[in-house]
Amino acid sequence: MSSLTFQQKPFFPSPPDKGSFPLDHEGECKKQMLKYLLCLNQKENSNVECRNLSRDYLECRMDRNLMAREDWDKLGFPELQSEKAKGKM
Repeated sequence: MSSLTFQQKPFFPSPPDKGSFPLDHEGECKKQMLKYLLCLNQKENSNVECRNLSRDYLECRMDRNLMAREDWDKLGFPELQSEKAKGKM
């Protein structure tokens, strides 16, 4: 059985392109996260009623380089992208 391990090529893991981000060890966005979780708890897990808090949490993470900056429409907030485009005109 041990002879099989010497013939195998070593595995070198690589992180995924999307979906992997640093943990918030310093608690920089903990307040926004707790507000969002509390809202979900109070609204019986209705994400629609807590969207603004979800956006605030994601914005906090992007501002503090805890996740890559993305367009709002890619994060599920297309209405924010259209508001931004109106402001540029």
